[in-house]
Parts: sequence; structure tokens; C-alpha cells
Amino acid sequence: MSTIVEFASLSKKYPVKDTTITALDNINLIVTQGDIFGIIGLSGAGKSTLIRCLARLIAPSSGAIFFKGEDIGHMEGRELRDFHKKIGMIFQHFNLLSSRTAAGNIAYPLELAHFSREEKQRRVEELLKLVGLSNKKDVYPAHLSGGEKQRVGIARALALNPELLLCDEATSALDPKTTREILDLLKKINQTSGLTIVLITHQMEVIKRICNKVAVIEQGKIVEEGLVSEIFAEPKHPTTQHFLQSASHEIPLEFYKEVSPRRKLLRLRFKGKAAKEPIISQMVRRFNVEANILLGWIDKLQAMTIGTLIIELLGESEDIQKALLYLEEKNVQCEILENE
Repeated sequence: MSTIVEFASLSKKYPVKDTTITALDNINLIVTQGDIFGIIGLSGAGKSTLIRCLARLIAPSSGAIFFKGEDIGHMEGRELRDFHKKIGMIFQHFNLLSSRTAAGNIAYPLELAHFSREEKQRRVEELLKLVGLSNKKDVYPAHLSGGEKQRVGIARALALNPELLLCDEATSALDPKTTREILDLLKKINQTSGLTIVLITHQMEVIKRICNKVAVIEQGKIVEEGLVSEIFAEPKHPTTQHFLQSASHEIPLEFYKEVSPRRKLLRLRFKGKAAKEPIISQMVRRFNVEANILLGWIDKLQAMTIGTLIIELLGESEDIQKALLYLEEKNVQCEILENE
């Protein structure tokens, strides 16, 4: 697939009194056509600054952003206005005009683009149907639920048929059920139209549900990036591991017993071929160890299913080490959940 967005050595610094704060530090990322690309980080990590630079709401201090090969930093006048027509944006707090109905909010960008009355009416009706709000066209934002407001926001962002949709914490103000509904709507739009989506979030559950690629940002730096399936199966950076733990089942405290060389508490992740083999039973037979399965779950991602087991491995220290090497040979991602 062709590249639609490229961040090239992008940095953003802010002067604060007698010092300088680095919000973005040498960001290099590529988003290809049709991606749902997630950027995840804690508050203050730099993700909002990154998406604001992409929308040309602020200028970077150095580096460049290319949209379909064109440096957006060099765009001015009509060229910049044309670029803004090619991107849509949805926000955490919806940013709807309270004096306009749902239909009126969706129509606003069409009016600015000088659509005819007939074209505007037809497009608004199409979009209301797309987001499931045909019966809410004359309702004002004050009388819409949070999920309905975000659906209006999505419809408004799609009004001019953008090539890129930017989502700024678009579901963090919504309850879990509504969040799933909005994410499923975005995924459906991506699948049916091929629209490229870049979203920022602090929730790994959002990444897991709809993204095919992810970048983890911390203190303005990208610390890990790749396919969601690969990141879930084998997270390398501690920040990524933290986010994955927050998206997984909580491990009961009673599983953490007194540390002993004859016991290891392990988190095992299986993908691909490893998920279909009886690796645990083979390990038990070969290395004279016992494996007590304490907890297990399956994460269904966009491109792969990842199986996770929490097990208690018991045996002589030497046998446990041999078993751990065996798991590594079988491409099982293994994490020890207690200190040596």
C-alpha cells in the first residue's frame, strides 16, 4: 500500500521561562493507505502535539510531515485550504455547535465549501444514515447522548470525503459500551471506504479493538512501533508492557506467593503455530516440572489471535531453567511475573 503520511525527524520544542520543553523528539513514522494507525501514550507523552502538527494546527520546530509526498509545512493559501479539506477530525469533547441541530452541524463544512442546497441536503442525509442517526436530524446537541454527539462529530468530519481521519481521544469521554459502538463504526467506515485513520489514545483496549498498527510514545519519543499483533505477542519496552497489562485481566494478588527458586509465576503468550501445539504438556513430560494453569484468555486482534496463560511452574531450579529455554525455542513469549 502507498504511503499517505510520513513523519520525518519531527521535533517540537516550547520555550518555558529560562528553559525549553521538548514535546516531540525526532519522530519518524509512516502511515500507509487504509491503515488504522494508533498512537498510544500517557498524558503529557506528546501524542496530542503530534496530531496537532499533522493537522497543521501548530508548526513543528524541525523535521517535516509529508502528506502523499507533499511537505505540509510548505503549504500556504489555497494549497493549505485544499489540504485541510482532505482531512477530517473528531474530538474528545465533540466540539459541536450548540445552536445547530445534528443535521446543521454536519452541514456546516458543506456550507463553507459552497455546496448547493440540493447537494448539501443529499450529503447530510447520506451521513446521518451512515452513522445511524436519521431520526435525530432535527435534534440539538443538548438533547443528544454522548455517543450520539460523537456520531454527529464523525459525520461532520466525513462531510467533504476526506482521505485521512484524525481522532483525538475520540472515545475517552464515553462509557465502555458506547466506546465499543463508536470504535466499531470507525472500523466499518475504514473497511467499506478504505479511509485511513490516525487515532491517539491512552487506552490499549482501543488499539486492540480496531488498529492494525500502533506506535507507543513516551516523553516525546517513539519507544516501540509495529503491527498490533506483533506488539501484543512480544512487547519489548516497559511502557508497552504496562499498557498491555492494563488491557489484560488483572492477576489476583494471591497468585504472588513467596519467592522460591523452585517456583516461577509466568505470563505466556502464544501466537501462530505455537498456539496450536501442546507445548505445556510436552514441557511437563520432558523436564520433570509441574505447570499449574491459573488464568487464561484470548485477545482477538485485527490480523491474529493471541492466547495468554498465567501459569505457576514448579520444580527443581535447573529443570525450570531448561523448561524456560524450551518455551523460548518454541517461540512462546515468556515473562516472569516475580523477582528472581
